[in-house]
Amino acid sequence: MIFGLAVILLIFAVGKLKHEVPSEDREYLDPLPPILRMIWPLIRFFEYHVGRLIPAAALEKSSQKLQLTGISFLMGAEQFFALRFLSMLIAVGAASFALNALDKQSPMTLIIAVIFGFFYPVIWLNDVRKRRVIEVQKTLPTYLDYITMAVEAGLNMTGAINQAMEKGPVGPLKHEFYLVVRDLRSGLPRADALRRMEARMQMSEITSFVGTSIQAEKMGARLGTALKAQAEQRRTERFQRAEKQAMEAPVKLIFPLLVFIFPLTFLILGFPIAMKFMSSGIM
Repeated sequence: MIFGLAVILLIFAVGKLKHEVPSEDREYLDPLPPILRMIWPLIRFFEYHVGRLIPAAALEKSSQKLQLTGISFLMGAEQFFALRFLSMLIAVGAASFALNALDKQSPMTLIIAVIFGFFYPVIWLNDVRKRRVIEVQKTLPTYLDYITMAVEAGLNMTGAINQAMEKGPVGPLKHEFYLVVRDLRSGLPRADALRRMEARMQMSEITSFVGTSIQAEKMGARLGTALKAQAEQRRTERFQRAEKQAMEAPVKLIFPLLVFIFPLTFLILGFPIAMKFMSSGIM
């Protein structure tokens, strides 16, 4: 009876706390992925009741990371900390279930699960940042070509960005140009909109593109010529990165060759010889 009463009180308390969570307006935010959509009510619950306990410095640092990965329009810093807390609970629950299934007790396993669950979203965020940088470096020359052709055809910078956004490949850079166009439509000056994109991405290639565009507009220089030189430089850098990766491939293959391929080859070659020696009584 005491256990049942405790469960009823717990359900009542959780329901009351959930009722206190205000509704969220996501009209101007990015749509949630399917996995996040399933657990989003729990994230909102932890955000409202636990987010106020997080220090402001930690929230600012997480906000900067979300901005660099382009996820700042998907969730805020408090929601990201709620996701980390929920991930920790899921990891601890999975570890406890596995230990109970094996009929074992291991506090160290639970500690590892707590650490892994709490920091896994940060690892995922860093991986998203790396993939985002690679994708931007890959598609930037194409977008610069589109903008250059549009500018040389007589369009201004805003119209050229619109054309590049419509014709360019899908990816994070297209999303960033969409944000630039949205800022321009809201009345923000072109230079400020480009500077905001530079602050969101913090990449040397984007900094060079933004600086060249703003400088050419201020000085009255030909923007098409400057952007064409930018596109050629970015394409050369992309080719050099591909060459570097191709040259690093043999070095990266040494470890799997020594650990997996060579021992298996020696085992296959040496087994018949060893069996022959054993059958002849030498060994």
